[in-house]
Amino acid sequence: MAYKISDECISCGACEPECPVNAISEGDGKYVIDAETCISCGACAGVCPVGAPKED
Repeated sequence: MAYKISDECISCGACEPECPVNAISEGDGKYVIDAETCISCGACAGVCPVGAPKED
């Protein structure tokens, strides 16, 4: 299951450099995760200050 970034995202960008497969990019008002690329490692969730990335 891929991770998805919820509306709790504050667009701080902490998650993007942590993704080992570069599945995270800046979207419109929040960061987004490409579900096809995501390997569900949880690295993004581990660094998010507001807990926005969640398993979908």
